[in-house]
Amino acid sequence: MTEERPARPSDIARAALEAARAASAARPRPTRRRVAGPRRSWTGAHPGADDPQPLGRLVDQLVTEQDWSAHTKVGSVFGRWDALVGPDIAAHCRPETLTEGELLVVAESTAWATQLRLLAPSILAKLRGSVGGDVVTRLRVVGPTAPSWKKGPRSVRGRGPRDTYG
Repeated sequence: MTEERPARPSDIARAALEAARAASAARPRPTRRRVAGPRRSWTGAHPGADDPQPLGRLVDQLVTEQDWSAHTKVGSVFGRWDALVGPDIAAHCRPETLTEGELLVVAESTAWATQLRLLAPSILAKLRGSVGGDVVTRLRVVGPTAPSWKKGPRSVRGRGPRDTYG
């Protein structure tokens, strides 16, 4: 009598692999069909138009196509203010509006407003060199604004009657 030993997992796996190979060999091979049309040309070492592009290149292309160059220059004055004028000046003032070439800059104090008025030609030169000469043509510097006494739709000129002070 021969004693039958239990099947090992490796024997079972080997038998399943042999059965899969035999089934694969028995199946007919599919033929490749050619699609009519132009053949794909390879782009080579450089990226083609259908290859993934860097985001910066795509944004530059979009700005050029949509003619947003003037808007991006204006936005760069506000977005890169610290880099354009330097961190020392940028810490004490901020750009407020840019209309028709005039940049309104609000200083944190009247002393800094006076200092910025004296530095206006050098700041304009920095802006012309970095952003372009036609974006900012004049620089108007104002100091901090005082609190307004006007409250509500009706008001009187001056401080008006203040009987609550005593």
